[in-house]
Amino acid sequence: MIHIPKDLVATFSIVAFDPATEELGIAVQSKFLGVGAVVPWAKAGVGALATQSYANTSYGPRGLEWMAKGKSAQETLELLVADDSERDLRQVGIVDAKGKAATFTGEKCYPWAGGITGPNYAAQGNLLAGEETVLAMGRTFEQTKGPLAERLLKALRAGQAAGGDRRGQQSAALLVVKERGGYGGYNDRYIDLRVDDHPRPIEELIRLYELRQLYFEKPRPEKVAVVEGAVKEEAAAHLIRLGYLPKERAADSEALYEALTVYIHTENFEERELEKGKIDLDVLAYMKQQPSPQGEK
Repeated sequence: MIHIPKDLVATFSIVAFDPATEELGIAVQSKFLGVGAVVPWAKAGVGALATQSYANTSYGPRGLEWMAKGKSAQETLELLVADDSERDLRQVGIVDAKGKAATFTGEKCYPWAGGITGPNYAAQGNLLAGEETVLAMGRTFEQTKGPLAERLLKALRAGQAAGGDRRGQQSAALLVVKERGGYGGYNDRYIDLRVDDHPRPIEELIRLYELRQLYFEKPRPEKVAVVEGAVKEEAAAHLIRLGYLPKERAADSEALYEALTVYIHTENFEERELEKGKIDLDVLAYMKQQPSPQGEK
């Protein structure tokens, strides 16, 4: 029986670049507490990196520094492992801001361990049920369309379905960076979600991603509606039910708009706030699903 040390970050991950949006990202899952605090590293316009197995967290900042100086993913990988006396225990995947990818698996990583590279991505894992986990991630990423975050999540879920970490599941993380992509445009941290301890961390990560999209993405044009007719009646009914609008003022348009504004700000939907007289139907749908205050029907 193989003894598995407690400090081993046994995991599977995919690092990738989207040439259309210039986003860089990592998705990762492991039977390890809080994997998102250890494995993923990325900087907009520079690159993305996953450090795992006996994770050397200095690989993150050092790797990004090398790529910021113009080194490719492969050159960066070679520089990182060259002076690491424990490189045979390491595993790392890197993609640079040109989409060049590299992956490394030390000879002493616990089986199954290995990685692959493809157009704009590197996928790798150790202590896996088998090679198919990594192959499924790469295949799914290549065949999937849509935003980088969604392609990464689908690849991660495919890896789990193909066997995943043979010890089970515990934590997962998704990190995507792009220039001025963070909240308010003040940094590059476009999406940074972590599930630190959960029986089904990938499914929970997907749930958090969907919430993130609801709270922080702009309204889709096809979901913008004028507050009139049935839409107005529904909005008023739920604002009354949730305690934002007095029932006797339901017909008062000004009171309804004021109540809707308070609701949007209270629920942190500022990114979906529209001009007076319009509503995002995704916000209305969320409103419908909210339970009434305790003790009310």
